Amino acid sequence: MDVDSCLLPGCSVTGIAVVELASSDEAELQRFFERAPDYFIAVNGEPATPTQAHEELHEPLPAGWTCSRMYWLGYRDAQERLVAVVNIAADVLAIGVWHIGLLLVDACLHGCGLAQRLHADLEAWAVRNGAQWLRLTVVVGNTRAERFWPRLGYVQVRTRDGIAMGRRVNRVSIQVKALAGGRVDAYLALVERDRPATA
Repeated sequence: MDVDSCLLPGCSVTGIAVVELASSDEAELQRFFERAPDYFIAVNGEPATPTQAHEELHEPLPAGWTCSRMYWLGYRDAQERLVAVVNIAADVLAIGVWHIGLLLVDACLHGCGLAQRLHADLEAWAVRNGAQWLRLTVVVGNTRAERFWPRLGYVQVRTRDGIAMGRRVNRVSIQVKALAGGRVDAYLALVERDRPATA
């Protein structure tokens, strides 16, 4: 999908440019996924499948969900190599709720703070574009993610069991971060499916 680059988030890391990924980037995205077996084993119970990139780029939202805009963002270094990818959807479940489906950094760059910097840039961009909350799902047992997201200010609002992902059936933690003066209780008043007592 063509998009004006000014609509994309910036990147505060010198030498990294943000682009929107399209079907023409599928082979490169597939290679990127194949370099991340630990992530896919943690969430899907298996490394990236041969069609992982195609499925990720073209998979629709869950039944009954809508969004105003879906983004697949690629972060390229000075040599044009893909070093990180982000999937984020604007206005999911309610206006002002932005859902991060994936933030994945190349394993060779783990531990250098890149993921935190990319998230800070994403957060600022989302706020400029009307986001009041960021939302995401963490697979329980994915210890790297369980440590990472709370450090950025995310709080669990509920868990869900029986979520099929690849070869696994997972328990997941639904987490949100309030932005721009928003509060978690206001989020829960707006997004009924994430209230702890709902089915």
